[in-house]
Amino acid sequence: MDKIESTVRELGKLIQQDERYIAYQAAKEINDKDEDLQRLIGEFNLKRVSLNNEMSKPDRDRELLKKLDTEIKDLYGEIMANENMMHFNTVKNAMDEMLSMVNTIITMSANGEDPATCSAQHSCGGDCSGCSGCH
Repeated sequence: MDKIESTVRELGKLIQQDERYIAYQAAKEINDKDEDLQRLIGEFNLKRVSLNNEMSKPDRDRELLKKLDTEIKDLYGEIMANENMMHFNTVKNAMDEMLSMVNTIITMSANGEDPATCSAQHSCGGDCSGCSGCH
């Protein structure tokens, strides 16, 4: 194993020890055990499949499509209003920010920036139009 791979594996261990990772894993487990939330997610997925099936038909039932769309939006609202899901989204955002920071530093370093001073705060969201930050 070369030095870069072993260092990245050490970084992986550090990530798994980080409070953001630990909170994310705990929230995932709580969501998995939340029977009401899992029921809503199951209903949401079934409605989405029904909507996709109806949309693929040549003779689509417009009323059914409208009904399914409304039901999907309502279920999504219920899912996102679930206390456990709200907490999960909060800790997931923290986890995503940490991973974005790691990726930004690695990418900027690979592009010639000084790893000790490159800004991990640079977050572009992926739209490069009008940006000269990544080179």
